[in-house]
Amino acid sequence: MSSASEVLAYVAARDSALLPCLPARELQAADRASHPSLHVDVERHTKDFMEAANKLQLFFLRVGHQSQPSAKQVLRQQVAALETEIAEKDKLLERHVLLVQKCQQVLTAHSASCITELQTV
Repeated sequence: MSSASEVLAYVAARDSALLPCLPARELQAADRASHPSLHVDVERHTKDFMEAANKLQLFFLRVGHQSQPSAKQVLRQQVAALETEIAEKDKLLERHVLLVQKCQQVLTAHSASCITELQTV
């Protein structure tokens, strides 16, 4: 049974167990609520509803547990994220090293021009 049809079956079972309990207001109005068979029916329907609700809850817990990644997958994702971060930082470092080298070239050229200007004075 597919998960969608399984959920629909659980919901239908829950609803079918709940629906007989809904006309309680009508039972009270007719003053038949004290009849023992009605209490048994309500208790039976309540029990059926709770069983269906528990099955639905267990199904969702099982689905939630299955959709959680394993420890291996989590570690792999973390390693991949760290490798990506390292690659980005390496690129950033290369860029800054190039900028520092350009600054050094500009400073070297400027100091050479200052030296030649001082020598001419």
